[in-house]
Amino acid sequence: MIRLFTDTSANLPLRMLREHGISVLSFSYTVDGQPMHYDETSTEDFDGKAFYGAMRNGAVVKTSMINVVNFELPFSEALQQGDDVLYVGMSGGISGAAGAAAIAAKDLRQKFPGRHIAAIDTYAASLGEGLQVLEAAKMIEAGLPFEEIEGHLLHDRDYMCQYFTVDDLSYLRRGGRISGATAVVGTVLNIKPILTGDPTGHIVSCGKSRGMKRALTTLADHYAHLARDRKAEIGIAHADNEEGSQFLLGLLKDRGFAGDCLLVDYEPVTGSHVGPGTVALFFMGTQK
Repeated sequence: MIRLFTDTSANLPLRMLREHGISVLSFSYTVDGQPMHYDETSTEDFDGKAFYGAMRNGAVVKTSMINVVNFELPFSEALQQGDDVLYVGMSGGISGAAGAAAIAAKDLRQKFPGRHIAAIDTYAASLGEGLQVLEAAKMIEAGLPFEEIEGHLLHDRDYMCQYFTVDDLSYLRRGGRISGATAVVGTVLNIKPILTGDPTGHIVSCGKSRGMKRALTTLADHYAHLARDRKAEIGIAHADNEEGSQFLLGLLKDRGFAGDCLLVDYEPVTGSHVGPGTVALFFMGTQK
């Protein structure tokens, strides 16, 4: 049996985690110093409106990565039960967790030489990661061998497109993504940056638009230019911006999108760094 692991950055609803038997490792975060927790054992899906509402009202959110020990413990438990371990996780270009998972996997291969163990860096976050986790789950359920699943994931991660725009530049400024002067000028002029994941999962700027609707139109244009299959499932994540998400979905349909859309509240760990109002689009492309 293959045990599939991911982390909370994958942004998947509880029903999907339970339906596919996906185990989730939790990134840690606090809100005004209060420890918070969310994984597949939670009783309710993440409440984005409450979380991002608190951020708008000045709540301070701090996050921390998953360390090597917190990977090794659940992986070891699965291996001791005779299972193989496949972890499909957050981009190493965003978090050191990918490196920690790789170290844990390397150590455990020495202890369990007869088992398959892989830690896949998806080069993505939120549903860019989550859609790849779902693909892994479906391949496991179809009975495909471990090596084939691993190879498929390593190939397709190079084609996962991630485009997003933010509503409030101050959060990018706090994270060091833009300068204070840029943030001030951008706010005054209502400039919305267009951001993307580069080939190794680092977040980089790829343009800017004046106003949220123009920015979302740019996201839809990227989809129209790059989408591999307009019937394939896509993902939209938003940080308490349902209106913007629905506007984007309408633009995508105008451009030929005819598949299913997984639409979620942006999970708290990466969402706290891009801030309230963010809208992100994820799809498999012909290239990044």
